[in-house]
Amino acid sequence: MAMDVMPQQDPESRQPPEPSPEDPYALPAEGSTAVPPPPPTLRTTLRRAAFGAVAAGVLLAGALVAVDGREGGKPEEPGPVERAEAATTAGSPASLSDLTALIGDRQKWVESHPKDAPSLAVLGTAYVEWARRSGDPAYYARAERALKRSLEARPGERGNGEAWVGLAALANARHDYLAAKRWGESVKKQQPSAWSVYPVLIDAYTGLGDRKAATAATEKFGELRKGVPALARTADLYRGQGWREDALATAREAADRATQPAEKAEALHRLGELAWDRGEPEEALAQFDAALRTDPGHHASPAGRARALVALGRTDEALAAYQSALEKLPSPQYALELGELYASLGLDGDARTQYAKLREIVAAAKRAGVDESLVLARFEADHGDPDTAVELLRAQWRGQHRSAAVADALGWALHRAGRSEEGLEYAQRAADTGVRNASYAYHLGAIQRELGRYGPARRNLEQAVRTNPAFSPLAAPLAREALDALGEPPSGGPGDAQPPPPAPEPEPEREPAPATKPEPKRPEAPAASKPPASAPAPAPSASKPPREPAASGAAGTGGAAPAATGA
Repeated sequence: MAMDVMPQQDPESRQPPEPSPEDPYALPAEGSTAVPPPPPTLRTTLRRAAFGAVAAGVLLAGALVAVDGREGGKPEEPGPVERAEAATTAGSPASLSDLTALIGDRQKWVESHPKDAPSLAVLGTAYVEWARRSGDPAYYARAERALKRSLEARPGERGNGEAWVGLAALANARHDYLAAKRWGESVKKQQPSAWSVYPVLIDAYTGLGDRKAATAATEKFGELRKGVPALARTADLYRGQGWREDALATAREAADRATQPAEKAEALHRLGELAWDRGEPEEALAQFDAALRTDPGHHASPAGRARALVALGRTDEALAAYQSALEKLPSPQYALELGELYASLGLDGDARTQYAKLREIVAAAKRAGVDESLVLARFEADHGDPDTAVELLRAQWRGQHRSAAVADALGWALHRAGRSEEGLEYAQRAADTGVRNASYAYHLGAIQRELGRYGPARRNLEQAVRTNPAFSPLAAPLAREALDALGEPPSGGPGDAQPPPPAPEPEPEREPAPATKPEPKRPEAPAASKPPASAPAPAPSASKPPREPAASGAAGTGGAAPAATGA
């Protein structure tokens, strides 16, 4: 049964209030827009009394252990706070309405218990989750205040690992993967069996492009926390490594075993993303629709619907879906995709409006400490200043953000800035991760074609069109045009043979590389071995900076094709 998961109002106002002069760390009081928590029952009172004694090690759950209460011999029906506690204790997402209730409950509690470190850690981490799923970065500042206050009440070294995990989640949400790694590894060193730290470590390692560490963390998470959360993480790992069949089978199992609406919707959305990767828009649309029927508050699914609708030629519906997605979850990626859809329809004015909105969202995120350089660089590479894109992505690379998404975007930006030879190394690195991403294949093929490497270019352009023929309303037609221009390879001839010159005024022909000249050596991707079948969970710029070594990780032209790995 579908469940109304959108709260009538936000947990707090959109703009975080200024702290009072008397208490610079004071949390905002339960504001006029907060959802008031229900009156505390005996069950809630007893749970709070026991909270501090049993809290260590559980993210967002703290020690959210409820005392069984019965009236007239019948079990008490769990309320929204209890449901949120149960979901987070299991490592699953809570519905937005239940998350709202949990935030209101913890706000009320810490007003009279300002030194309750576990409750402050729960509140701070709940703020992170709300900001991530609502697209309102203002909550990140509130989260940071609550988590720091929790550590003041009880330092992490004295057992407050939940606050450290919350800070790691906050750093991941802000795309500061190095900080997330440091916080997470601090917890792992103290509490190696605390399962709650592994999801944040997986996200941090993925953002840094450390596939080996991400695989190991996924395996450990599966050992410690079996069930739907482990299956979901394993499916994501398989997807990032290009193991389509394994990813699909694992994601289906997660969807079959999911029971709560928010958890089920997340699993269905994952199936939709996998179908999109395979170039099956009808299947993708069905899964995204199912996710929204299960949980209308799953705000990422309208954007997934929009991509699928574009591929199916239902552009009016796609425009409405994108507008709905942006209203509920203002993401710069969605603004880029909608702008490119408008551009593909010849609606340049509407496209410029969306690009301006993208810049506004990025600026607001930056004020809240969120780094959206990757999406901004994708935009600049194709619709703005490619040199600016290179500068942004060079900074990401120097900061060790070396995912497949960053490598792909940097390779493409260098190509667009006229440095295709240098860009080839990064684009090849993204492809060498094994991820099946049509946009990555297109970028690599286009760069190879520019460099006169026609055989590899033909193979990669064919892969892009075959993987997902409608991966982007702007880039997919360009991929087909480039492939048609290359033509068929000559029978019995070398794969790198040059295509016929274009008419009416042929350009000077490039000399094909000698048949005996070896291809440049491809940079090696980190090895990741697939886990045995018996395992219960995973096995898996204005001025040009000095040239850096080849790298690893989003689609420049064609923002409508989301990266298959974390950024």
